[in-house]
Amino acid sequence: MSKVIVFTNLTLDGVMQAPGRPDEDCRGGFEHGSWGAPYNAMALAGDSMPTISALLLGRRTYEDFYSVWPKRTDSPFSARLDNMPKYVASTTLSEPLPWINSTLLKGDAAETVAGLKQESGTDLVIMGSGELVQSLMQANLVDTYVLLIHPLVLGSGRRLFPEGGVPATLQLVGTRTTSTGVVIATYQLA
Repeated sequence: MSKVIVFTNLTLDGVMQAPGRPDEDCRGGFEHGSWGAPYNAMALAGDSMPTISALLLGRRTYEDFYSVWPKRTDSPFSARLDNMPKYVASTTLSEPLPWINSTLLKGDAAETVAGLKQESGTDLVIMGSGELVQSLMQANLVDTYVLLIHPLVLGSGRRLFPEGGVPATLQLVGTRTTSTGVVIATYQLA
């Protein structure tokens, strides 16, 4: 059975909104976009980064990735993203999706992802996609969290673990600290 692995940037106060660019996600008047850029955590994640052979994305993250990665022809990561399967949970998008190797998940995201876990044979890595992650947490479908915890408190923004969210007991299975002070913590369900 496949695993669902959440791989995401967080601040110490749990904010995951818009780590990459100032204009990435301004919902709710968020003005701290690009907070993760100075720490370069994704590039420094190294052995802590899960092997990504398939992506599972929500609509906003899918559209954001599609607007950036296929145009970065100088990055080997672009070709890798183009060629891997991308599963997209959305109730507003329709097929065909514009990015090659993208499949729109139909119906309830949790039910569809539960089916994918049974049949895909490859782990599904979620980057960003906070609303999707939270819906999968409610259905107990997330197996592993790789959290890149930045030494930064923003005080506002969308959080991975919001107030009133689903409780979970996790087991720490690995830690690493980057040269920029980002703690990479890997947790599995206990």
